[in-house]
Amino acid sequence: MATGQRLFVKVTRDSLPQVKDKYPFLYLERGRLEIDDSSIKWIDSTNNVVPLPVATLNALLLGPGTSITHDAVKTAAAANCSVCWVGEDSLLFYAAGFLPTADTRNLKQQIELAADPEKSVEVARRMFARRFPNADLDGKSLKEMMGMEGHRVRALYQAKAEEYQVGWKGRKFVPGKFETSDVTNQVLTASNAALYGILCSAVHSMGYSPHIGFIHSGSPLPFIYDLADLYKERLCIDLAFALTRDMAGRYNKHKVSAAFRERVIEMDLLAKLSADVTDMLGGGRARGSRK
Repeated sequence: MATGQRLFVKVTRDSLPQVKDKYPFLYLERGRLEIDDSSIKWIDSTNNVVPLPVATLNALLLGPGTSITHDAVKTAAAANCSVCWVGEDSLLFYAAGFLPTADTRNLKQQIELAADPEKSVEVARRMFARRFPNADLDGKSLKEMMGMEGHRVRALYQAKAEEYQVGWKGRKFVPGKFETSDVTNQVLTASNAALYGILCSAVHSMGYSPHIGFIHSGSPLPFIYDLADLYKERLCIDLAFALTRDMAGRYNKHKVSAAFRERVIEMDLLAKLSADVTDMLGGGRARGSRK
């Protein structure tokens, strides 16, 4: 089939849905992504073939045993669908291939805010205020607000443990030793990683940088960690304690993945993220996936 008839040529940015209109992600493992005459197709380990509507997906999360052709990557990029590589332990996030953006207006706004100490603290203050609406943040420095956050997050963990009647000895994660954590910490690690993957994809699609943060620093994805904290209570922390009780002490990655996906869709995360980024950055226009 001639190249001109392939999807990555036909799709234009004007025809794409915005980030907020897309399905958050599709997780795939043990199979191959190729293209046929008009779309990406998934061939699983039993040779079943499933066409994938990548123009309506925000991200493809590729688990163990997956491969993808060059043309499939091009098709996904043209459809504004990010490709992320994740682990078997319920979507541990490893790496991502990000999309080019057509202009840098949103990125320029983000850089200007982050480079101005006063404006940067104001953005951080809006983020903290969203999470802790009853806290007195007036005049507080970033260091003071981060100290307040630490106390409140520890209290949140304890409150959830009591609500779901689950034992809790604190947040623990050892890189490369996922299985040594207790079930609650395993669910937290897996759901956090999945959330980072989704947010990375969406932030790039909107023309911002994951690397320019306002609260976090000295880490690979500070802006992603800033934004993730807005949603972790419902999507990760509450989920972890609820599933610990339901799974009766035995980690089940399929149950974690399904429950996390259900909450992401229920929250309408991508639509919420698009509005929240605009609010957090002071009302500048977040342009979604179309530039």
